[in-house]
Amino acid sequence: MEDFAFLESCFDRFYPVGALPNGGVRRLGYTVEENAMHQTLKEISSEMEFFFRTDEVGNSFVSLDNPSFPFVVGSHLDSVPNGGRYDGVAGILAGLLLLKWVKERALDLPLSVVAFRCEESSRFGQATVGSHLASEKLGDKLAILHDSEGVTLEEAIEKAGFNPCPYRLKVRGFLELHIEQGRVLEEKGIPIGIVTSIAAPVRLWLDIKGRQDHSGATPMEMRKDALTFASEVVLLVEKLGRAESHRKSVATVGVLHLEPNAMNVVPGHVGLGIDIRGIDLLSREEVVQGLVKGIEEISLTRDIEYVLKEISREDPVSMDEEIISGLEHAATFEGVRFLEMPSGAGHDAMVMASVTKAGMLFIPCRGGISHNPQEEANLEDVHLGARIMLRYLEEAAKGGE
Repeated sequence: MEDFAFLESCFDRFYPVGALPNGGVRRLGYTVEENAMHQTLKEISSEMEFFFRTDEVGNSFVSLDNPSFPFVVGSHLDSVPNGGRYDGVAGILAGLLLLKWVKERALDLPLSVVAFRCEESSRFGQATVGSHLASEKLGDKLAILHDSEGVTLEEAIEKAGFNPCPYRLKVRGFLELHIEQGRVLEEKGIPIGIVTSIAAPVRLWLDIKGRQDHSGATPMEMRKDALTFASEVVLLVEKLGRAESHRKSVATVGVLHLEPNAMNVVPGHVGLGIDIRGIDLLSREEVVQGLVKGIEEISLTRDIEYVLKEISREDPVSMDEEIISGLEHAATFEGVRFLEMPSGAGHDAMVMASVTKAGMLFIPCRGGISHNPQEEANLEDVHLGARIMLRYLEEAAKGGE
């Protein structure tokens, strides 16, 4: 019961940060709210007499004695604009519980918990920013990526009090616990998912440049309606995604900006944010190329200009085979049923796989609901996942991995 009380206490400390009236939260990357989440982590660490440090780019690290070459467990503390309270936070709670056990049991285990910055792509169109910066990635994108108000990622990092200077984190291995964000585990009645691979996105931005006209005085045949162009694109994205769904690819239009957004005006400009993901590169590229071709055909038919830009592109990543095997052995030892499964969502673990051996555990979330105020997970499952990770880490430490 003491462990569950600890988890509940930590969760309750994070709970009000960025709270919205509908029960959701807004904790965008490199904002006051995300800063407050990291400050709360710092306060919890201080009370537990853990060592706390922040790196150059704002990622937070918690440990017993700041080991030089640790195993790292972690996730993120930011959210989407109207998100839930468990996405990312569950992984931080699992890490804190692991540190608590290491301290109480005086285990010889070099362990550090990391809370990466700006994992969600909501603000800058780029996911996993903190882990990218800790793996010497992003490069020129720092000065190019910007939010809806024109603030660049580089400017936001500096405004938050940090230095936008990528570096390479040196660690023995990385583990992440996360809610599944789907309903496979719940429907199968299996408490733990062991992730084998992580899908990665291609993100595109489409600007459609129609003509803004009076909706009553402009004949239908004279219109250059940017929104009707956009509607065809939305349906095309869905069609292409469905055509490749058998190979686990998906496609979504998640952002639509309409101007001037007035009842009596033919829309003159529409901006669309398009997210295409998959674990099969060829399948994902089929969707991308089909979209490029389809947009050009719509443009010619409607005689409306457009600009299509690629915002970001990541490659699907396989988790480390030794870690997968080790987590399965640990789950079996603990008497826990598990399921090998891919992740359709991107996570910091896929970026950390370029730095070190990486592995990932999923726990169920109610109804598969995520990125939603109704998002809910069970802290008992966080505890269960932490047990499996501890068992794995103890064996890995003995084996010198």
